[in-house]
Order: sequence, then structure tokens, then C-alpha cells
Amino acid sequence: MNKVSTFIDRFEENFIAIVLALMVLISFSQVIARYVFNSGWGGALELTQVLFAWLILFGMSYGIKVGSHIGVDALIRTFPKPVFRFFALFGAVVCILYGVTLFSAEWLTIFGVESKGGAWFYFSKIYSIGIGMEDIVLPDFFPEALHGGERLPRWIAYLILPVGLALFVLRSVQAFIAIWKGEREMIIASHEAEELLDEHEKSKQENIHTGNDVEGGSK
Repeated sequence: MNKVSTFIDRFEENFIAIVLALMVLISFSQVIARYVFNSGWGGALELTQVLFAWLILFGMSYGIKVGSHIGVDALIRTFPKPVFRFFALFGAVVCILYGVTLFSAEWLTIFGVESKGGAWFYFSKIYSIGIGMEDIVLPDFFPEALHGGERLPRWIAYLILPVGLALFVLRSVQAFIAIWKGEREMIIASHEAEELLDEHEKSKQENIHTGNDVEGGSK
């Protein structure tokens, strides 16, 4: 289990780094092509948008892993510790249910709710239709089995929907277990605003001391 978790950790970090690098490389090369060679690639903007969407959906799970999602905890921190822990666990459960519902809403039928849809349903439909992207054209040597004809199959771009939400649910479950074991306080970043204010106050104090030192030296 630890090996699988380590593999997922490295995969997320490496994938996010690669996506960021590709976005920068594509945008930079497009600027050079336009303003230097008066040329460009028509699919660059659409590919950058796809990569940005992948970055966001991958970032959801990674944000839970590193505890960087912003949240407001001023109210629940006034509660006794057991009550605070209950709300922390409740928040993790809500994230799990949110991710599961977005992945596939069919599980709501157990409550008598007629519902279908979700990322997996949408991805499956796009795959079965077999349409391509608007501007991203594939080289001739790509196999026809990818569907979409000469353009990049749309299902490849939309694959991040089920994958990203599955990772989001996994990280939410891990956060719930960590909170239950007392290894983590909350699923969100805690006291981030207070830390920023503390840093600001320290910076002000340092500037005041520096100014006093300069005035003392000039006298």
C-alpha cells in the first residue's frame, strides 16, 4: 500500500511539473512564432486550455494532499476539541461525497433519487461519439483507432475528468483517515490568514528597526 501511495505521490508531482512546463513552452514558442516569424500553430491556444484544465483537476487532489486548499475555520475553532474534530471529519466526508457524486451521480438512486450523469458518464459518451477537438490536428502517423479522424480525439482531453475526480476522492479518504488518527487537523489549510498577518507584522517590525538603525547611524 505504501508503494502504491508513493507512486501516486510522485506521479502527481511529476505530472503537474510536466504540464506546467508544456504550458510555458507552448505559449513561449507561439509568441516567438507570431512576432518573429509571422507564423504560428492554430491549435496552440486550445492545447494550452486543455493543459490548464488538466492542471486544475489534478491540482484538486494535490491540494488536499499538501493541505493548501483555503478554508474558513474561525468559527469551528471556538468549539471544544471533540466538536472541532467532528466538524473536521464531517468536512472530509462532504469532500468524499462531493467527489463521488461528480464522478458518477448514479449512486444517489439508493436514496430514491433518479439521477444519472457525472464525469464517467460524460467521458463514456464522448468516447462513444468519437468526435475530435476543434483545432488540435494530429500528425498523419497516428493510428485511426484513436477516433476523431485527423484531429485529437476529444475523449483524450476529457480523460482527466474521471481520473482527477478519482484522485480527489482518494486524497479525501486519506485525509479523513489522517484526521481520525490525529495525524492531521483538517482537510483545508488552517490558520493561513493568521500566518500571513504574522509575517506582515514581522516585516513591519523589521522595517521599523532598520529605519531606526539608519537614523541612528546618520546622527
